Amino acid sequence: MGNGFDSALGLTARRGPLAVLVKLVVYGLLIVVFAGPLLALMVGAFTKVPDPTSLFSAGGFTLENFTRAVDRGVLGYLANSFLVVGGGLLLQIAVSISAAYSLARKRFPLMKLVFLLVLSTMMLPEEVLAIPLSLVLSEVDLTGTLLGMIIPVGAWAFSILVMTEFMKEIPVELEEAARLDGAGDLRVFWSVVLPLCRPALGVIGIFGFTMIWDQYLLPLLVATDAQQFTLPLALRTLRSDEEVGVGVLLAAALLALLPSVLAFIAMQRQFMRGLTSGAVKG
Repeated sequence: MGNGFDSALGLTARRGPLAVLVKLVVYGLLIVVFAGPLLALMVGAFTKVPDPTSLFSAGGFTLENFTRAVDRGVLGYLANSFLVVGGGLLLQIAVSISAAYSLARKRFPLMKLVFLLVLSTMMLPEEVLAIPLSLVLSEVDLTGTLLGMIIPVGAWAFSILVMTEFMKEIPVELEEAARLDGAGDLRVFWSVVLPLCRPALGVIGIFGFTMIWDQYLLPLLVATDAQQFTLPLALRTLRSDEEVGVGVLLAAALLALLPSVLAFIAMQRQFMRGLTSGAVKG
């Protein structure tokens, strides 16, 4: 938190002990607001919590909450989430890079209209698409299957737009040189364009993982049995179960949070390169 953050809060013009005190109070409040829920989650997951009001006066360290969460089938829900995220993210990346290469390099009739239609899908809330999507999935017999949760997330406008804009910045001369050496479109795409898109792949990988992992409405529409629930959807079931304590619920919530954090840590280098390369080119 440097001078830029102070400027945003209007604190740079202030000097003296009072200004320092104000800064400490503001920073303390920000830490409580942003880190407080995470701290409460960590404390509640690893301690005995009899009720929500005694979260920070709980007992000592324990793994009982995780043991009881496993007994409630959390690992099965976690496995379903990983299957959906793995299949959905691979499909989403494949669709995104293919569509982006076509939009960035090819010229075809009504291309601007296609691009506008892709952009317009970002403006529609999930609730608007819920009923039509459920009807379509029922017609093709995908309800009650994990495949019904994977296919709808296979195309995401955000990933397509990010990849399209990044590919437009790649010099066309590199592709022309490859074609002079006898490379076809597929070889140019795979050996020349795609390796240069690693920073953008890191960006859409992290955002795509988070988007699919946090899906709640889609599994709710598709799942017909509790065995098909993903972990975010299962948290609702655990919350409505009176026999499940707050500690067990927080332990399951921590398990739902960890994969997104680990995915960011694993891909943060490519993610930051993607952001900074866009800033430099812009």
